[in-house]
Amino acid sequence: MSASIFRNDLLAGKVAFITGGGTGICRGITEALAAHGATTAIFSRKPEHVEAAAAEIQARHASRCLATVGDVRIPEQVDQAVAKVIAEFGRIDILVNGAAGNFLCPAEQLSSNAFGTVLDIDTKGTWNVSRSVYHASMKQHGGQILNISATLHYGGTPLQLHVAAAKAGVDALTKNLAVEWGPLGIRVNAIAPGPIADTEGAKRLLPGEIGERLRAGIPIRRLGKIQDIASLSLFLLSEAASNINGEIV
Repeated sequence: MSASIFRNDLLAGKVAFITGGGTGICRGITEALAAHGATTAIFSRKPEHVEAAAAEIQARHASRCLATVGDVRIPEQVDQAVAKVIAEFGRIDILVNGAAGNFLCPAEQLSSNAFGTVLDIDTKGTWNVSRSVYHASMKQHGGQILNISATLHYGGTPLQLHVAAAKAGVDALTKNLAVEWGPLGIRVNAIAPGPIADTEGAKRLLPGEIGERLRAGIPIRRLGKIQDIASLSLFLLSEAASNINGEIV
């Protein structure tokens, strides 16, 4: 990470659980949280993603990072991971829902199974983890939930019907949970990144000339960076954003 404008102890004493935290944007968010004092736990279906990432994060930031393995589509596996985090650290103060699936496919070729799989990961997965963390910790202690959405559904994006539908559901979850859980001291917000250059998704979805044309149409003439999303996450999860709830940035 580049030099941060935030205090090193911004999130000291907080415990954060990040789904998809072993790679991409959510790896960057995990790094940022750890660098600013939080104890972290990351969750993924693939042990090789979270185990190596957790070891690297722990060594780099001298901060505990716990690797947990499971599938956000399977509530029992989510509950087991959440229980493991609470047994290890006592509570969960911050949840980042970042596990997601994506691929390019024309709507006419999109199978029901493929459509449903993305909704199961992105939308139902976000709910499964939020529900589990709420009952296990946040219902008693309050906390903050940050969902990673997208901008695909705000207009209409070719070849991305499935993801757009799934992320529209994430936006709806964000606003409804903010209303229902706000009185318990739980803030629920979302970040909807535009195209982020240094991710596997951008490499697959925005190759060569496509990425260049997109960049040329952006007023600041660059795609976003993982660091941009990590910095925004730090703000939204800090006390500086204590009056922000139910917003999608």
